[in-house]
Amino acid sequence: MPVADRLADLGITLPPVSSPKYAYRPFKRAGDLVFLSGAVPRLPDGSFLVGQVGTDVSTEQGAAAARLCGLHLLAVAQEITGSLDDIEFLKITGMVNAEPGFGEQAQVMEGCSRLLVEVLGERGSHARSAVGMGSLPLNVSVEVEAIIQVRPDPAEPRG
Repeated sequence: MPVADRLADLGITLPPVSSPKYAYRPFKRAGDLVFLSGAVPRLPDGSFLVGQVGTDVSTEQGAAAARLCGLHLLAVAQEITGSLDDIEFLKITGMVNAEPGFGEQAQVMEGCSRLLVEVLGERGSHARSAVGMGSLPLNVSVEVEAIIQVRPDPAEPRG
């Protein structure tokens, strides 16, 4: 089943991809590997899910924030290739804005991991790191970056 059909069946609409405000790219391609910059949990109204997990935000709310990050990663991946049918997630790194002593980063990152597998099946299964941070940009609760593999375009010359 094409991923676009799977998204529709799941009732998922990918968010628009926003342009970076600073001197970086949303992705960098090297051959068939694509490095996706950190995605943050942006809501449809443009606001962000903010707060420190374990203090201001529950583990479950953190997982919802990680899921939003995953939606943004999927949107960037789709913009790169035009279709999610030609990508595979290899690794994600989740950074959780967590209070000192918080130890549930893995549970928070399940929000993103489960989304990727739900949408892409085996191609969404990935290696993962989940780490706690003292703070994150804009005080967001979670930031997730990824490395994906894109099937080569048969029209591209091989070197």
